Amino acid sequence: MRLDKYLKVSRLIRRRTVANEACDAGRVFLNERPAKASAEVKAGDVIEIRFGNREVKVEVLSVQETVRKEEAKEMFRYL
Repeated sequence: MRLDKYLKVSRLIRRRTVANEACDAGRVFLNERPAKASAEVKAGDVIEIRFGNREVKVEVLSVQETVRKEEAKEMFRYL
């Protein structure tokens, strides 16, 4: 699954366009490397998002095309 879509489906970022912009600005890292929105995400990957002075680091547990809001938190684990 594309990184921008994963960020939206998992609700780490609310909108896909915002996820795209964050990737383009170099604020999203996949396995400690700057990632493009089109990068492929798989289970076991580590995603790091920098929001201003705050950082969010998560490990991908599962990749699903659609998921309910309540189940979205089961797609990743905070590190």
